[in-house]
Amino acid sequence: MKKIFAILAFITCSISASFAQRVAYVDSEYILKHIPEYVSAQKRLDDLSVQWQGEVDKQYGEIERLYKAYQNDQVLLNDDMRKRREDEIVNKEKQVKDFQKQKFGYEGELFQTRVRLVKPIQERVAKAIQDIATTQGLDLVLDKGSEVTFLFASSRLDKSNDVITKLGFKPDPSLAEKAQ
Repeated sequence: MKKIFAILAFITCSISASFAQRVAYVDSEYILKHIPEYVSAQKRLDDLSVQWQGEVDKQYGEIERLYKAYQNDQVLLNDDMRKRREDEIVNKEKQVKDFQKQKFGYEGELFQTRVRLVKPIQERVAKAIQDIATTQGLDLVLDKGSEVTFLFASSRLDKSNDVITKLGFKPDPSLAEKAQ
């Protein structure tokens, strides 16, 4: 009976040990703030966005001006002239919406530029995280900067500074305080 109990206890411990996983996390936002290329890419994307939004606002201002002029002149216009002015306003609105879609839409210029500038940086970070996970024997690495909710995370599990160092940069403690 003692042998059976000992064997069962051994099997239970073995199974429990085999399911134990080594877990760590990183803060991708904190890591990316340490990469100068990412910071400059983000600034460039922000500048493009502001520039294009200014153009959209300007075009909508022109449409608003045309619409007010149309309203003021509407009683003086014959049916043909009224139709032409309405068509002009509708066409301008369509042009602005097309411009917005071309610049800001899914697969638009802003999206394409973001992919071209940021994706290589994100791939480098992912590779560094994989390398650290492999060398430190980690089974699971979570991202604190994403939509995952952390109710508690021990700082000894945070591998963000290891990733920053692996990428060839020096961790900045002041950025860590801002990220939290």
